[in-house]
Amino acid sequence: MRPPRLLLILALATAAPLASASAPAVATEQVAPVTAGDRSIGRADAPVTVIEYGSFSCHVCADWHELVYPTFKARFIDTGQVRFVFRNLPTPPEEMSLPAHALARCAAPARFFDVAASLMHGQAAVLRGGTLDAWYGPAITASGRTRAQIDACAATPATRAAINRDIDSAIAADAISTPAFFVNGRRVTDRSLGGLEVAIRAAAAGR
Repeated sequence: MRPPRLLLILALATAAPLASASAPAVATEQVAPVTAGDRSIGRADAPVTVIEYGSFSCHVCADWHELVYPTFKARFIDTGQVRFVFRNLPTPPEEMSLPAHALARCAAPARFFDVAASLMHGQAAVLRGGTLDAWYGPAITASGRTRAQIDACAATPATRAAINRDIDSAIAADAISTPAFFVNGRRVTDRSLGGLEVAIRAAAAGR
């Protein structure tokens, strides 16, 4: 049986429309600090941390990762300015998203973002009627694990607990739509490259 909090977030979470490229509206919600259990990319001591709550079944998330993330990574992560953290916020359809989040969580930690990229890239084919197995296959190949290892890991209480921790922190921060971004702990509603850059520059300057 799925944990009650998971049912709650599946009922609440829906993909929000893309924001404009204007200066970001910043809300007052605070997000849980990054821990060793988070999946992150970039320098651990980067001056700015950007956290995304995302879903592998959210088409807006896939659009962001396909269209914005490559430039975002090159400009901010690869240059050491930003540590980027992805947290799981599964959205309907649950039969699609929950196994995908477990798969990504069970990948070798260094391969997490390769798996995420594969899932985001292949999402559209599933939403057009493709099979889940065809979607998961390339992600498993990118995971650094065998299918048997992924299946065994996905069934463990530890994996469910890790996903639920992300969901709990999203609820606490009122991040019930995907994708939701936080820059140095503060919510940023403009997720365009320009909007995030404004927030990153302000965070780096201590504003």
